[in-house]
Amino acid sequence: MTHPYENMGPEAYWKSAVAEPGAHGLTGLWSPKFQIKPNHRIVTAGSCFAQHIGNALANRGYQWVDCEPAPPFVLGQEARHYGYGVFSFRTGNIYTPSILLQWLELAYGLREEVREIWEKNGRFYDPLRPAIEPGGFASEDEVWAARAVTYASLRKAVETANVFVFTLGLTERWMNRETGLEYALCPGTVAGTFDSSVHAFSNATTRQTMRALTKSLKLLKSKNPKIKVLLTVSPVPLTATASGKHVLTATQYSKSVLRAVAGQAAEDFWFVDYFPSFEIITHPIFRGMFFAPNMRSVVPEGVNTVMSHFFADQQRTFGGDKKQAAKVAIPIIAESEEQDIKCEEELLHAFAPRT
Repeated sequence: MTHPYENMGPEAYWKSAVAEPGAHGLTGLWSPKFQIKPNHRIVTAGSCFAQHIGNALANRGYQWVDCEPAPPFVLGQEARHYGYGVFSFRTGNIYTPSILLQWLELAYGLREEVREIWEKNGRFYDPLRPAIEPGGFASEDEVWAARAVTYASLRKAVETANVFVFTLGLTERWMNRETGLEYALCPGTVAGTFDSSVHAFSNATTRQTMRALTKSLKLLKSKNPKIKVLLTVSPVPLTATASGKHVLTATQYSKSVLRAVAGQAAEDFWFVDYFPSFEIITHPIFRGMFFAPNMRSVVPEGVNTVMSHFFADQQRTFGGDKKQAAKVAIPIIAESEEQDIKCEEELLHAFAPRT
């Protein structure tokens, strides 16, 4: 051998791995580090795209775990409307690694509780998840009681999960200058009152994002030594940006940071893996075919393709029932389910100027 490229397989070369097979012939995009079995307890959290993964796994017979189910008198779509059954606990969307860390530290008593509640028209809202109770809570005591239930559900999820799936969504965030509390949404959008002297915008750097994700991963592992973590990056663009940049370039910055950090975490920790759902949806080889006309929402065919690669690569690496693996070509998510994906950031669209 005169150089390393002589003995590399076809997957290492663009022509044989991408150009010749084309968008629908790609294989081997993921080499999973650990097996994910149907009987594993799978917990999902993160941005709105994490819901696609949770739905797809549940529909395939995998054990997606709901640690904070709705009360028996709240059923079906009403339950989802109130944030139940969307993720494995009722946190609403967790867009940034720093918010994930904040939730974990609060749930385990590792961070001092900030007694901040938003009020609107006599109703009360949790600043960590203002959209989960659309009409607000009746009292401040109800906010804290509900928060306590979610803390317990989060602890249960972490301590009993075999696999924790986290989808990174954003780098942009709003924080309280004095307390450091990070909000799920900008104050004044859903509830609360925006005050520039109190509320600060921050666009997390690669270093800040890596630090928060690393602390989160170490905390997860300390509470459950057997846990495995699967990271993904949401392919869904920003609804709006407060960075002062064009929303297209702001999106590219955010996703680039998140993709780099997720990949680095998978390199740094043996119990962490990265699954390329972001690349499958957004790469130019797919020519945007997996986005709806608004070029933001992911269509069911895109989710089906993502999960087809997920199951095929798991089967290729670890073996299993080939007949079962072949079934992944069947659409996994229906159009009605697609429309029910909860994405709290989309609420910002209401403030766009009318043209």
